[in-house]
Amino acid sequence: MLTHLQIRDFAIIDQVELELRPGLTVLTGETGAGKSILVDALQLLAGGRAGAEVVRHGAERAEISATFELAKAPRELKQWLEEQSISSGTELTVRRVIGSDGRSRAYLDSQSVPVQLLREAGNILIDIHGQHEFQSLTRAAAQRELLDGYGGLTPLVSQVGIAHRVWLELLNRTLELETKARDRDAKLDMLRYQLQELEALKLQREELTALAEEQARLANRGRLAEGTQLALGELYENDSGSAHAAVSRALQALRPLVTLDGQLGPVLPMLEEASIQVREAARELERYRETLDVDAARQEQVERRLAAIEELARKHRVAAADLPERGGQLGAELGALERAETDLALLRKELATALDAYRAQAQELSGKRSAAARALARDISTRMQTLGMAGGRFETDVSQHGNAEPAQHGIDQIEFRVSANPGSPPRALAKVASGGELARLSLAVQVSCAAEETRCMVFDEVDAGIGGAIAEIVGRELRALGARGQVLCVTHLPQVASQAHHHLRVTKLTDGRTTRTTLTELTADDRVEELARMLGGVEVTAKAREHARDMLAAASGAPSGAVATGEDTVRQPRPPSARRR
Repeated sequence: MLTHLQIRDFAIIDQVELELRPGLTVLTGETGAGKSILVDALQLLAGGRAGAEVVRHGAERAEISATFELAKAPRELKQWLEEQSISSGTELTVRRVIGSDGRSRAYLDSQSVPVQLLREAGNILIDIHGQHEFQSLTRAAAQRELLDGYGGLTPLVSQVGIAHRVWLELLNRTLELETKARDRDAKLDMLRYQLQELEALKLQREELTALAEEQARLANRGRLAEGTQLALGELYENDSGSAHAAVSRALQALRPLVTLDGQLGPVLPMLEEASIQVREAARELERYRETLDVDAARQEQVERRLAAIEELARKHRVAAADLPERGGQLGAELGALERAETDLALLRKELATALDAYRAQAQELSGKRSAAARALARDISTRMQTLGMAGGRFETDVSQHGNAEPAQHGIDQIEFRVSANPGSPPRALAKVASGGELARLSLAVQVSCAAEETRCMVFDEVDAGIGGAIAEIVGRELRALGARGQVLCVTHLPQVASQAHHHLRVTKLTDGRTTRTTLTELTADDRVEELARMLGGVEVTAKAREHARDMLAAASGAPSGAVATGEDTVRQPRPPSARRR
């Protein structure tokens, strides 16, 4: 529900602030006073197009902000706010700023958002109906939602949606397996050949490192043998100049001296240990020298093995060290592909079962929609007879496309059709030519389908082209709709204005240089004067005032001659506040 509206420097409004309440609020005023400016402002809040021309002359920017109470907001809005990560407390603030350069900015709860997101929120928050604005009722999705809401089918629609998601998930998995199964035989042959190559190679995880080390050793066998022989000679084999001989001579020289000075005693074990280490090192070098005396064929064998490994690594586009892991991947892929036919058969059975379950629920929903459509058509057709469309007929077409894929909302295509005149064939709502008829038809549909969760509905001159008793009936319908939510209506007929719970008068003021529009909420006495003006024209007579009082009393159910505003029939009234700063 719209609770607060502030407009600054918009069109010919310099600054207006309104506190709005539940029920039917009408806007009246002289022709050209700017009654529809409020509707234009709400259209901009709902994401409508804006240009520099909407900025009041001499101002830098136009700004429109509104506060919506979310206590009875549609579930659709709350879900949308969660999806957009916008805080959804008890109120939602919407703001639109249009600069004199034509640039526009939009905000939801002080969070800057693209105008497209503002439009999405506006389509849920505000429903505007008028001569040229017939927003939600012409959308196929809105028609389907209205019919489901009218028939109390929302829980069944949710079940159909769940069945559709289950079917869609199985379908996607089936398509994925079918894609993998395509050219299955050729792919199986390729995988088996690649796996056989890797298995024939029998590459162990540590083998590559060992082969690389052996290759380096074999390639440098000459240098290794030469260096080993030199070291062996220096350590042991040279009779006079080896390290072992030098240590032995040092031991022979020191042993006799130990008896002369005991301080030399600790040196002897050290030299004896060095002699032993030198002999052990020499033996290791001898053994290593023998390993270098290998067949030259071994070097060729190692190089062939490494070349085979590198070639296979290039073929599989992996590092040589990753070939064992690649073999495991190919084995798993081969196993999955060999099982794919069995898995696909089982998945197809599950898919068929899910489709049958979906169709059963969708058919049940379709049958109940058809019954609800007949009841809705009768209800709205009856209302049309009292709204200036005598002989008109409303139809709700529920059709199915047998070859169409399952949809989340069911298998039905919903279309509202209307014949405004006797003998004329029903046509789609979007093709109805008369704007006034279209607006009044919208009123009939909204009254029939109105629920506790309702948008702020705006009707711009829905009484165009009617008068007398029909105008009074239109006013009653608007009042009934307002009693369940919030309705704003621009009207020039006293029969409609008298049915309002709240009344705003639009006045255009000028000093010869500038022009501005003000909005004033009327008291009970002010309403009598305004209705008398609407009834009698320029000169307000006592008879016109008396007639105005009778109209207000009849609208509120008060005794004839009493003045009533009708606020006693509206839930949760707020103190009136409408002013221009």
